[in-house]
Amino acid sequence: MNWQKLGIVWKPNGVSPIAKTHAICPTPLLINENLIRVYVTCLDEKGRGRPFFVEVSAKDPTRVLNVSAGPCLDLGEPGTFDENGVMALSVVPVSSNKLYMYYAGFELCKSIRYRIFTGLAISEDGGLNFKRARRTPVLDRSDQELYFRGGPFALFDNGIFRLWYVGGSEWTDINGKSMPVYDLRYLESENGIDWGPRGKVCLSIEELKDEHGFGRPWLVKSDPSNYQLFYSIRKRTVAAYRLGYAESRDGINWIRKDQELNLDVSPGEFDSEAIMYSAILKNGDATYCFYNGNNFGEQGFAIAKLKI
Repeated sequence: MNWQKLGIVWKPNGVSPIAKTHAICPTPLLINENLIRVYVTCLDEKGRGRPFFVEVSAKDPTRVLNVSAGPCLDLGEPGTFDENGVMALSVVPVSSNKLYMYYAGFELCKSIRYRIFTGLAISEDGGLNFKRARRTPVLDRSDQELYFRGGPFALFDNGIFRLWYVGGSEWTDINGKSMPVYDLRYLESENGIDWGPRGKVCLSIEELKDEHGFGRPWLVKSDPSNYQLFYSIRKRTVAAYRLGYAESRDGINWIRKDQELNLDVSPGEFDSEAIMYSAILKNGDATYCFYNGNNFGEQGFAIAKLKI
């Protein structure tokens, strides 16, 4: 692959107290031939995330057309799993106006730094506003996945909900800092709400000892036997995320081809130290990659275009 970086598209102006900084995990959704809606998570003064959306031109995705006046989903109630942050990661059309938003909810802890579990919110107005399906996670802790069941990407495929996510039960010390350990897992559901206690490991960090986690999977299904996986990689020897790429014939068994992605950090730029949270959108003959750079999208979200 050969990508042309088009630069930063949008970041908060700092005026809103609940959207002071960052535009994390850009999640594009093609609304029509003229419009792409990009869901992003912005941080408030306390570092808590809420999902907003930015609408851009489908013909020129670097051109911003509209920004939501407020979050499309707020923090959870005190004491719930998502009271300290809501990060939108996957928006799935289910019917004409109904969309499912799968998101990561953050729990701050004492003996460990945090836990992350997956919530579900549902929109009945075409994705402008979302309400929680329930106040508890749809992927909650289990004996097999104790601390992490997050980073969800979902497909509604032939009447079945398919979910790729990161799961794990371990922390590790890296240069004196406690860091999470998780790999990529897979589950299926009939209703998109009820899932099993443990997913099948479909991409393991054990293959390369330098890795300690994967982040934000994003799948592209070209046909029934052609899947592409874009994901982020956490390494012990690199202080920040890098991007990875894999291919599969069934969406479960993957062949890693990281070296073929060719989308990496750029010295002296906003992504000089990190590049992460890729999301792919195909629109006609054009293919775009939405992503974040240094410090988890502190400078906003960016876009790159695949050269033909």
